[in-house]
Order: sequence, then C-alpha cells, then structure tokens
Amino acid sequence: MSAPASSRYIGRFAPSPSGPLHAGSLVAALASYLDAKVHGGRWLVRIEDIDETRTVPGAADGILATLAALDMSSDGPVLVQSQRKTRYETARARLGAAVYPCGCSRKEIADSRVGTASDGAAIYPGTCRHGLAAGKTARTLRLRVPDTGMAGEYVQFDDRWLGPQAQHLAAEAGDFVLQRADGFWAYQLAVVVDDAEQGITDVVRGADLLDSTARQIYLQGLLGYPTPRYLHLPLLLNATGEKFSKQNGAQAIDRGQPLAELQRAARFLGLDMAGVASREAFWTAALAGWAARFGR
Repeated sequence: MSAPASSRYIGRFAPSPSGPLHAGSLVAALASYLDAKVHGGRWLVRIEDIDETRTVPGAADGILATLAALDMSSDGPVLVQSQRKTRYETARARLGAAVYPCGCSRKEIADSRVGTASDGAAIYPGTCRHGLAAGKTARTLRLRVPDTGMAGEYVQFDDRWLGPQAQHLAAEAGDFVLQRADGFWAYQLAVVVDDAEQGITDVVRGADLLDSTARQIYLQGLLGYPTPRYLHLPLLLNATGEKFSKQNGAQAIDRGQPLAELQRAARFLGLDMAGVASREAFWTAALAGWAARFGR
C-alpha cells in the first residue's frame, strides 16, 4: 500500500474532537495520507483539542477508531494539544516584545470598521499596540505584524493545489491573537509549534485554512522554524452550499461501509474509482491517481 519509508517527508492529519469523523474531514484525511504514502513518508495524527470548550468526550477515540477501520493509522504517537500547554507558553516567551496585551472586545474591534479578513474575522485596528488605554485590562495576547512599508509586510507562498498566494498581513489580518480571552492558546500558535516539533514537512488540509497560512508562515519565521509545503484542498459542501462540518450536522462516517466511504472521498478529490471493488484495489488506484497529480 505504501512506498518505502522516507526520513524526509512527514505529513499529518489534525482533526478537532468536537464530534465524529465526517465526510468533509475524511477528504482531508485521505488526501494527506495519500500524499505521505506517495512520497514514501510518514503520516501522523494530531488531536487539535486546544479549544477545550468544543471537545466532546470520547470523540478523539472515535476518530482514531474510524481511521483504523478505513486502513489509516498514525505512523507515530498521536499528539494531543491539550497536553502541550507548556510548549506553547515557551514559544510565546521566545517572541518577546513582538507580543503585547490587548484589552479590546470583539464588538469594539468590529465597530472599528477597519475591514473584514477573508475568513470573516474583523481586522484588528491596532488599538492596544502602544499600551492599554486607561481603564482597560488585558483580555488577549496579540502578535505584532509588520506595518505597511516594513520588511516582511507581504507573505508569499506556492500552494500545491491553488498556485501562488500572497497576503499583506497588516491590511488583510492585522495583529493576531496568540492567547484568547478565555485563557486558551490560539490555533495559530499551537499549530505552528506542533508542526515544527513533529518535523512536519508537508501540510495537506482544507481551503478554509488558507487564510491562516500567511500568519503561520510569519510566526514560523519569528520562531526560527522551517516552513512546510502547503496544499489546500477544495471543501466538500452540503446541499445549501455550506462547508461540511459538525456544526451544521454532518453525519459520522459509516465504519461498516469503509470502501464506499473511501470511494466517495476519492471521487471528490478527482481520483478515478472505475472498477474498484475491494479495499486493496482502492488503495492501488488511489495511490496511483494521487502520484500522477502530486507525486513530484
């Protein structure tokens, strides 16, 4: 099913345990798995439960069991973000003066009308960059991004599915949160630290995270981490045009129909499933199809 092991390529699948594995998540799991195996690499699973308010008890074990039923198991220990808070604090401390406390509420940021990022979040206007205003208390920690005209103001990268990408950090994102008002570490910091410490060379994930990539690359640079290659997949949408997600009622993968579930995900990725009648035949066809498109 897989090519000889490589010491270079390390990929990952990083679900959040807010519910069972569903069809949209399976697309990302399958694509990341195929990319790792086609490149003779390792495929790691990471449970991204840094937002513990959204964690559903038993969901992580259920996701791992579903992946195993689909013939996909992690090639190393499963990393769990909620067990790594000291690692995120260490990284935050290394950033020094680039991090500052912010006392702004979401409403205040939205009311500033600076603009909206492509992911729907209000762009931070920089209110607390030079210190908290009188009467304000710190709610979050933010990372300062380069001003217009400064070195590093644009982050550019080549996406293996979508092609060349660029983002002006100040204009399109603003100073972003590293630690939230509820005390939890933000996704942007946790994923950068975890990818670096797991040695991830290639990130294959949904296009809903494309907007985060420039911020993550900038943070990697500040921390002296290498930047992985990125491949952002098209999103599986439901009948109303919304992203398949646990929040809008996406149904769990049927472990009793592994071949059918795998074939649906593969077809969405544009892989030819004609004549595939067994799981062995599926993996042969899927690996060959992925290698033809992304084997370089």
